[in-house]
Order: sequence, then C-alpha cells, then structure tokens
Amino acid sequence: MSRRLPLGEGETARTACARGLLRAGVVEQTGEVLSAAALAQRVGWAAALVSGMAAELLATHWNAADVDALASGVDAGGRALPSNAWMALRRLGWTVAPAEGIRVNDRIVRMAQEQAGRTLRSVKWRTDLTAGVIGTWPAEAGRRTPQEWDAVREAVPDGRHLPSSSITSRTRQIATFAKKHGRLPVDVFELEAAPRSARILLLSACDVQQASIARGDDPGRAVLRLQLPTRPDPRSYRDWTWVACPLTLPPTVPPGAVLHLPALRIHQGRVRADLAYTHAVPTARRTGHTIALGVDWGLNTLLSAGSVRLHNNGRLTPLGAGAMFRAAGVLAKQHRLRRESEYLHAKTGHYQRLIAGDDTHPLTGRQQVLAEEIRHVSNRRSRLNDALAWAAARWAVDQAITAGASVIYVEDLRSMEARGMGRTLNTRLSQQVRGQIVERMRHLAAEAGIAVVTVPARGTSRHCPHCLVPLRHRKAPDRPTAPGWKWAICPNPECGWQGDRDTGAWQRIAARGLAHQTKAVVDRASGTLVIRSVADKLEARAVVAPATADTRRDRSKTGSTRPRSTRPAPRRRRAPSPTGPSGPAGKRPEGHAHTGPRRLPRAAHRHQGVTTISTPTIGRHRPRGAALGAGFHLHAHATPPRWAYPIPGTMPCMGSLS
Repeated sequence: MSRRLPLGEGETARTACARGLLRAGVVEQTGEVLSAAALAQRVGWAAALVSGMAAELLATHWNAADVDALASGVDAGGRALPSNAWMALRRLGWTVAPAEGIRVNDRIVRMAQEQAGRTLRSVKWRTDLTAGVIGTWPAEAGRRTPQEWDAVREAVPDGRHLPSSSITSRTRQIATFAKKHGRLPVDVFELEAAPRSARILLLSACDVQQASIARGDDPGRAVLRLQLPTRPDPRSYRDWTWVACPLTLPPTVPPGAVLHLPALRIHQGRVRADLAYTHAVPTARRTGHTIALGVDWGLNTLLSAGSVRLHNNGRLTPLGAGAMFRAAGVLAKQHRLRRESEYLHAKTGHYQRLIAGDDTHPLTGRQQVLAEEIRHVSNRRSRLNDALAWAAARWAVDQAITAGASVIYVEDLRSMEARGMGRTLNTRLSQQVRGQIVERMRHLAAEAGIAVVTVPARGTSRHCPHCLVPLRHRKAPDRPTAPGWKWAICPNPECGWQGDRDTGAWQRIAARGLAHQTKAVVDRASGTLVIRSVADKLEARAVVAPATADTRRDRSKTGSTRPRSTRPAPRRRRAPSPTGPSGPAGKRPEGHAHTGPRRLPRAAHRHQGVTTISTPTIGRHRPRGAALGAGFHLHAHATPPRWAYPIPGTMPCMGSLS
C-alpha cells in the first residue's frame, strides 16, 4: 500500500489517531484461532520483553550528560542524529540486549530503544526548567518579586512565553525536596527517579519483518500481521509465529486514509490498538479571516461563544446573540469525586505513617483496599473529564461551522492562577479541563480547515466591547447597585451597553483576534497558532459595533383579529377525556396537569447508584434526572445558536450536543 497521500489544491495532510480493539487472531502457520484472552496473553509477553529492555536503557542513561547528548541533535562525529529515536540511540552506541537465554529479533530491540529514546528526549524540557529555577532560587519560595520572575524566565529557554503555573509547580516540588533534605537538588535527576517503562508495543519502529497492516475488501476493516511469542521466555526463533488480527476501523477513519502501524497495549484484559492514519483536510489559514468565533471560559457556564464579522471597511459587527455551554451538573459530580479522592489520599497517608514499613501490620490490608479505591476514583475522574472535554469541543466547533467561521479565537489562560475567591472556588477554577478542551477543539477543527488561535486574556471581561471603557459589574440587571460579577454595565453615557459578562467577553475575544490576526505566529514548542501580545494601535480597532439590521420578526397586523369568546371556560369539560395512565377513564385531574413527558429518558430509575449526581438544593436550577441518574447529557446544557445573518447552505439548528 502506498504511503503517499495525494493532495489537491488547498489541502494538507493531517495525521490523527483512532482507537481500535483486537478481538481475535489467527496463527498463519497452523490456522489456530486465538481468542481475545489468548491474543492478549501473547501481546503481553511481547510487551513485557520490550518493557524490560526499555527500563534497562532508562536506568543506564538517566543522567544529565546522556540527556544533553541526545538533545544536542549531533553525534560524536558532528553528524545530525536521525529523527527516529531508536536510530538516534544506535548512532550514539546505546544498545541493549534481552536477558540471557531469551531470543528476540532486532525489531523487538528497536521498539525498546524507541520507547526509551522518546522518554529521554522528553525529559530535556524538565531538565532546563529545573536548572533555571534552581539557579535563580528566590528569597521566599512561595512568593517571587517581579525582578525574580524576570530572572527565572531569562534562565529558562523560551521562558518569556512559559506559563507561570509551570514555574510555580516546579518551585513547589523543589521546595518540598529542600525541606526534606535541607538543601536544593542538583538537577532533575536527583529530584525525580527514572520513570517506569510502559508495557506497550510501538510497532511504528518496526518494518514488514515484524508487522504490517493493510486494508481488507471492506473499507471499514483492516488486517494487522505481526510476530508474537508462543511462550513468555522464547528460547529460539521457532517460539515466534505470525498472527493475523482483523481490525475493525472506527467510523472516524476516512476510506481513503493511509493507515500506519498502531501501538498495542493491554487494557482490562483486551488488546487496544492506537491506530494512526493520515488523510487530506482543508488547509487552515493564519490570516485573511472575515468571520471568527470567540470563546470565553466560565465556571458553571463552561463556554460562552459567538461570532463576529469583519467588514471590508474594517467594521466589526456581532452575528446574533451567541450561545452557552453549561455543565453545572457534570462539574458538581467532578468536584464530589475530587473531594472523595482527597479524603482517600489523606486516609492512605495516615495508614502509611502508622504502618511505618511493617508489612505484617494489621492495617496493611486496609491500605491496599484504599489504594485500589483511589485508582478506581481516579479512573472515574479521568473518564468524566474526557467526556466533558469532547462534548464541549464538539459543541464549539459546531458553532463555528454553523456560522461559517474560518477561525476560533480562545483565551490563553495557561498562566491563570485562581486567587482571592475562597478556598473552594479557587480549587474549582484550578481543576477545570480547559487544556483538554482546547486540545480536542484543535483536533476537531482541523477536519473542517478551521484555525484555532489563542489570544491574550487580559481585559477581555473588563472593558466594554463597543467603546472599550472599563465596565461596572453588578449581580443582576434588575439590581444595578448590588456588587457582583455576572452582569456588566457600561458607564459611558454615549454607549450605554449592558449585558452578560460572558457575552461581552466573547465579543472582545473575537474582535481582538480579528484585529490582531496579522500577528498570529506558530509556537515552536507546541506547533499551535498564538497571538502573544496586544498592540495598542490594533486594540483601538477591536471595537464591536451593534448590528444595524433589525433581526426581529415582523409582528405587524395582517388581518382581522380572531374573535374570542367572553364566556369563561367551564370548570369541568362536558366531553370525557381520553384514557390515560394518570387515573380512571373519563376523568381529568384537578388543576393544571403537567403536559411534559411522564417518564425520564434512558434507563433512569429511583434506585440510585454510586455514580448518581445529587440534585442541587440551592438555587432554581434543578437538572432533570439528576436525582435519578439519567446520564451525562442531561447535565450538560447547550443553547442553540441564534445568528443574525444566516449563512447560505448551513444548518441553523446546529449547536446541540448531538
């Protein structure tokens, strides 16, 4: 199969990853059919061999000199190192061999070198950051002066654009080490031990002598061929056999995509395949945008988004009233799991201090039970965050597609630190999944050729989107004197704009991005589009003018008024009501009967489980099904877009979670 992807005009190649599952395999030599459990056992044997050799490489070269030599990009003779990690390690002479008596081919060694090389290359960034923090250690570890902040950013490569949260977290780690040992660490290798090697098969480091993949007759299926051992300690090459594994491709893989060798791992007794593929997508532009989607972050209102149009004369006008993605119920469950995890960690630490390394202590069994429960809660938190990030990202990209936007501007909140809002609110703000949402937003937007650009967040919620005058924030529109943060009022008498704080914020974000789109650059570290700074001259043009067109529905009278009877309706209908489940036939219930659905959707019932979200008792917002455990999407509410100028050929009803 050809690895070259034909591209048309205005297209670019995009490599993505999809998850698959290997359910069975066939031994080609004997025709034996391997079940899912037998296949997982053989893949586990191969992964254990690779993991053992990779761990040996990491332990041998876990030092500053070897990491610097690998990160320099040149070998001892001055030649450039290859991009493949396993080839770079071989050029440097870093070899490894299996245990005595075990026979593996060279491709198994390649996978171990590739895994160890990737890990050693990734640690270089932490090495430079730790060295910069140690070299400019502040007088007070918990609080740096502006001069100390400038010094540490100068000492770290690309420190000017590094999030302050990364420097703060590394400072806390070093401070903990200094408190325990009475001195600062020498480098990151004294601060951190060598990481554990994952039990994974990186088949991308192999060739056809170890593994190959090809599409079948059905475009939705592929066949993966690879060599697997027949015993955990293969003694000769006869203990390795070719196994053909059918693989069902996910629907997200296009029929014309080029498939690459996957990475295999064992998860819950099954073989998971992380399949990489390359396909053609429209090219995302850096500049030249006329319609942009601005996305603002919130707490309970996780996302607020709306579109802004740039006219030929430089005028900016909003397209509709925008929309919101509210996930209060999901976030409530997330924070409940966080509090449970903190309690379990505190209890486990207390048991650890009581046990004091004694394996025969009576509390050892309880500590193991708590450790298993901590892993279970952590998995639940990870799955919930992942589902929330995908849902929010999909909603934001749908908003951009519906409005015809070619770019999405998002606030750059990497350096945000929640302070001064109370312990509970600070923790909730710090635990948001904003980074995951932006990452998945870029992934989904790339399929439609939409660029995702981060813009500076300073002043987006403070200034009026129509005149850039500092706003006055109040609690509600009907309480103009009560201090708060939700409602914004412009004090400029010539402007008089007022609205939701988040509505003004997304207008400011989209306007700032369109005004500064010529300053968008590609970040060298992450490869993403960013606008690093705000220019006063361009910021003065980022003023959103109100739309002049009247978009309200015409309610003018077109005919005579329908006659209405002055006689009041009788208390009881003369004709009997149809049979219904609420009571006997022929009777209508007293008062106003509820006309909504009588039963909750899906499989909600009154027998709550441990995964049920509790119904909030404070406030007027009571999500349906929260007390009955009706599922994820009943707790994430998205308002559909209401665009002022419908784009021809688009679906105006998009914007929901489906």
